[in-house]
Amino acid sequence: MIHFVEKPIERSAVRRFLGREFYIAKRFLKWHFSGTNFSKIDTTVTVPNVWIEHKSTLLRKLKDVDMYLQYNKITNLNLAVAKINGVVIKPGETFSIWRMVGRPTKRKGYKTGMMIHNGKVSTGIGGGLCQLGNLIYWMALHSPLTVKERWRHSFDVFPDVNRTIPFACGATLAYNYIDLQLENNTDITFKINLWLDEEFLRGTLCATIPADKEYEVYETDQRFEQQWWGGYTRHNRIYRRITTIATGETTEELVSENNTIMMYNPMLKE
Repeated sequence: MIHFVEKPIERSAVRRFLGREFYIAKRFLKWHFSGTNFSKIDTTVTVPNVWIEHKSTLLRKLKDVDMYLQYNKITNLNLAVAKINGVVIKPGETFSIWRMVGRPTKRKGYKTGMMIHNGKVSTGIGGGLCQLGNLIYWMALHSPLTVKERWRHSFDVFPDVNRTIPFACGATLAYNYIDLQLENNTDITFKINLWLDEEFLRGTLCATIPADKEYEVYETDQRFEQQWWGGYTRHNRIYRRITTIATGETTEELVSENNTIMMYNPMLKE
């Protein structure tokens, strides 16, 4: 069965700017008047049990992308990580990346980094923070935290190179209305630790109790299709298998179904 995906619409720069600022203001008001109890950094809470540890490569050689943008991304990640590292998500609380990081600006030290706009590589202040969203989302999938808000990448821009997790398991970000939010509907307190070393962005998701379940995230039904307008699209389904450690009881659930526009020809040789 072919999934028909519409060709992306090009909008003017003025239209994009006005639309973006409107949604930023709308989200800002929601933060302050929705009554949501947002999580905060709390150094007094002890959360000793690691549920998952994950890392992602900082410097990647990407086609037609200057490496200085990758180095600038590291600066941006360091600034954002400093605002999140040690956040404690207590029962009934919601974690929001943008609520904690704030708006990335040059005045705060953020540099020009790589961004993806309408399937094309562009640049902007604070570019590269999607790597942070990807890492936190992947860890959340290995926990009982509820993904309250997550936006997937609309385009597959680069061919797979040394991919370690299934396609479409990331979370794109754009201040502040394209956010990653996790809600804690359990009676367990969680904590996110983040840091950078010479090679990787690293993170752990810890809890007040040892993990009582094992989580496996996997993809099915991956395929490429050519659309009526000439471009290609990529499709898959993401599932996770949850196994109760004490009993071995297993459940499976659909996480997402992805239909993404590709910005390269999948039939070309690497």
